[in-house]
Amino acid sequence: MNEAEVEDFRALIETRLGELDDEDARGAAGKATVELDQQSVGRLSRMDALQNQAMAKATDARRAGERARLTAALARMDDGEFGYCEDCGEEIALGRLKLDPAATRCVECARG
Repeated sequence: MNEAEVEDFRALIETRLGELDDEDARGAAGKATVELDQQSVGRLSRMDALQNQAMAKATDARRAGERARLTAALARMDDGEFGYCEDCGEEIALGRLKLDPAATRCVECARG
């Protein structure tokens, strides 16, 4: 992989990290504590609010995992290790990296 391709992936990753930050800002309200005021919210509405809160927290955890993987990919770029399989050391196919720029294994090693 040449330097221009690495920089294209860097731009792609940095754009996605910005999108994750935007999603975090929009999703902050969904993680707020659910009030237990019986008069303003009925039992079923409160259950819906609790379910929505749980889904928001799960989404937040997914975004945090994606952010960690993307940040690790940027670190591999800085170390000159981006695009190489962590198991066999061979180059990861560009098509695989286009689908998942944080991939750390080639297709063969990922299959097991």
